[in-house]
Amino acid sequence: MLDIAAELHRWCVQGRDFAVATVTSTSGSAPREVGAALAVDSEGTAIGSVSGGCVEGAVYELCQQALATCEPATQRFGYGDDDAFAVGLTCGGIIDVLVTPVRAGALREAAGDEAADPPPASSVSATRTLVQALAAAADGTATAVVRVVNGPAELRRRALHVRGDGTLGGTLGGATGLDLAAADQARSLLATGRSAVVELGADGGRCGAPVRLLVETSVPPARMLVFGAIDFASALVRVGKFLGYHVTVCDARPVFATATRFPDADEIVVDWPHHYLDGQRLDERAVLCVLTHDHKFDLPLLERALRLPVAYVGAMGSRRTHEDRLHRLRTAGLTEDELARLRSPIGLDLGARSPEETALSIAAEIVADRHGGSGRPLSGTRAPIHRDRPAARMPGD
Repeated sequence: MLDIAAELHRWCVQGRDFAVATVTSTSGSAPREVGAALAVDSEGTAIGSVSGGCVEGAVYELCQQALATCEPATQRFGYGDDDAFAVGLTCGGIIDVLVTPVRAGALREAAGDEAADPPPASSVSATRTLVQALAAAADGTATAVVRVVNGPAELRRRALHVRGDGTLGGTLGGATGLDLAAADQARSLLATGRSAVVELGADGGRCGAPVRLLVETSVPPARMLVFGAIDFASALVRVGKFLGYHVTVCDARPVFATATRFPDADEIVVDWPHHYLDGQRLDERAVLCVLTHDHKFDLPLLERALRLPVAYVGAMGSRRTHEDRLHRLRTAGLTEDELARLRSPIGLDLGARSPEETALSIAAEIVADRHGGSGRPLSGTRAPIHRDRPAARMPGD
């Protein structure tokens, strides 16, 4: 739901009825991840996607039914080859979706419109919570929203909002321990920008009837730091923006680090790379691309970068440059585990030559590293096309 927060928040402000279907689990070669959403308003307008096209029509109908009944619903879609008329994923995967209706009456009540027909109190509470979460996500603020996928009916009409600062809004309506335990799960997922389904006991512990919770997160874009204001960097900035990163270019040479040369960058910094890195607080989604291939710039930078809990550190240079760089970094005191985190020469072997081709090879390595891909042609492997994200690697792991 939060991946289409901006549009949904606009619908909330306009007081539209709508229902939103959100992917809660995937199996096999499912095309979208947990948290992907499709929403339908009372006029039949649809936004978003849960399957890339395979089952959108059936999910659209589910949303319309939820609007009519004002009841949340769940549905599983799998491979429908056994029945020519079955609705299924042609890719052979399986997805589960949660459909949540949001009523305009509840929105008006949440806004204090006394003329509105008063909806149930639980509907007002959940709607207020969802509106707050959508507003925060639309504004680019780190936020998470928790809903019950499987559990008592009274809980499935509730929602919990976990703000980026850790404070809570709304409630799941069960024991206080459930809210607190769910909030802890949400904070952990916020740290990585992931959405997931978790299972807790109804009391928030491991006792009582199990409750499955969908925890969706929305965080500011991950950062890509590109060091070295060269022509290859200009191409990489464009690809980084296309992939959704907040891109910073840093170079100590003001004549090269200019907005004219990097019009697509979100930020251009004139500073020694290691000085700039020292002043940054990066999360484990950040990627660092060192394109300077000049020892006076990249050695002090890599000494620091390889000790940070970031997703990716890559450095440009020939194999001879790489071996010399490793020797110098060992002399500087870096461990073999820290050096093993360095992707150098940077990028996948695509035979790239131009700046644009080289940027593509770097971006391909970043994506493969993020999702645990091999970088080999799919036609030559039997591995799943879509993988669960691997746990973030930390220095020393």
